[in-house]
Amino acid sequence: MIALFLANGFEEAEAICPLDLMLRAGLDVRTVSVSDDRTVKGAHGVGIVADMTAAELEDAALEAVVLPGGMPGADNLKRSPAVLDALKRCAASGGITAAICAAPIVLAEAGLSAGKQMICYPGFEKMLTGAAIRKRAVVVDGRTVTGVGPGAAFEFGLTLVRLLAGQAEADRIERAILPV
Repeated sequence: MIALFLANGFEEAEAICPLDLMLRAGLDVRTVSVSDDRTVKGAHGVGIVADMTAAELEDAALEAVVLPGGMPGADNLKRSPAVLDALKRCAASGGITAAICAAPIVLAEAGLSAGKQMICYPGFEKMLTGAAIRKRAVVVDGRTVTGVGPGAAFEFGLTLVRLLAGQAEADRIERAILPV
């Protein structure tokens, strides 16, 4: 299962675009609220009803953990023991840990940034302890994927599809969505 965590104040584009692309690929992705309430409000006031709460996630086997940024969403994710635990479990089992915009700070909080090449929204670089910052929209380092911000949400999501469902599926989806 792929867990896409949502905390109040998340950046809507960074959650919905990758979610849409992964669902189009037929991946088993679930939105997970970090609170006991399944309804989560985005940074621009858009309410999303998550598939489950973090408490319901329990010890599920995680193929990937995906974190949208936005503020205060990224700070709320960073303060969630359930998110930090899921990241550590996923990384330890060889899964993909992915974060975009401000959310790479959550990877750092979980101890997953040291020695990695990463990108984040400008101004958060100093919080990525031990990471080498790369100036690209999306950076893949092993099983860690980071994105720079909302404008990279499509590339970030398509990168996740490529890693989780294969290049052929990513190509199929890209052709279907961008038929030029």
